[in-house]
Amino acid sequence: MAHKGIGFFDSRGHFFKSPEEATVSDLSMLLGRIGEGESLAPGIANLLLERRGELERIFTEHDELKAEQALARANGMAAGNNVTSLAEKLNTKSN
Repeated sequence: MAHKGIGFFDSRGHFFKSPEEATVSDLSMLLGRIGEGESLAPGIANLLLERRGELERIFTEHDELKAEQALARANGMAAGNNVTSLAEKLNTKSN
């Protein structure tokens, strides 16, 4: 007897039974072929999906750092001009 169900499709239109499978397929396609022989991309894609929260946190921090860098540059600080070397700091304290 026929019955209905829910399916999920990746960006290429391939059918999957779960959203995780469809997402892993898309991530694998994005990563491309990795390694010799059978590609490591599906395994890496699974890890990326499993650690999504950690990855999002890292990318959020990265975006914040990039924004701080842009602000520093806009305020006239060249890269490296806002860092004092430890040797300079120690010489200042000893004098």
